[in-house]
Amino acid sequence: MNATKQLHQPIIEQCKNNNAKAQMQLYNLYCQAMLNVAYRYVNDRFLAEDIMQDAFIKAFKNINSYKNEVAFGAWLKRIVINQSIDELKKKKVILTTINEEVFKVEADDDWQVNSTISVDKIVEVINNLKDKYRWVLSLYLLEGYDHKEISEILKITENTSRTHLLRGKKLLKQQLKDTNYEGRY
Repeated sequence: MNATKQLHQPIIEQCKNNNAKAQMQLYNLYCQAMLNVAYRYVNDRFLAEDIMQDAFIKAFKNINSYKNEVAFGAWLKRIVINQSIDELKKKKVILTTINEEVFKVEADDDWQVNSTISVDKIVEVINNLKDKYRWVLSLYLLEGYDHKEISEILKITENTSRTHLLRGKKLLKQQLKDTNYEGRY
């Protein structure tokens, strides 16, 4: 068991006993990180705050189902991501599913960008992409999910996930390239 799990375990156990002080401690430990996760999906600070709050309520309501198999932060992050995507679906944002028989996905593992471009700039550009590309890029690049997990979360096929990733990456690279040229003049 790693040090973070050991450190937070007593707080989590107290939360399982409905201890409000422990819940506030856990909230304070994770609220900013979870707000950032929600914001990456909804691109609206106020909506991200609502999603984060709802995710904490859901987490505390279901904390007895947390079995310490993964880090608490990872368990909570999954709830935040699902809440974010559910909220976007409520707003009738639809992901386009691509006909798998017609479209062949090509593998592209080249993720190199100019080293002068900051991570913050990359995240900013990702946040300005269309939702379907932003979601897949965020889940893949920032959250570390694979295409199988992304397909389950977004309820799209793995092929669609790969396609959105490749198209999103192409748009990302183009916008970063354009930004880089603008910065030189």
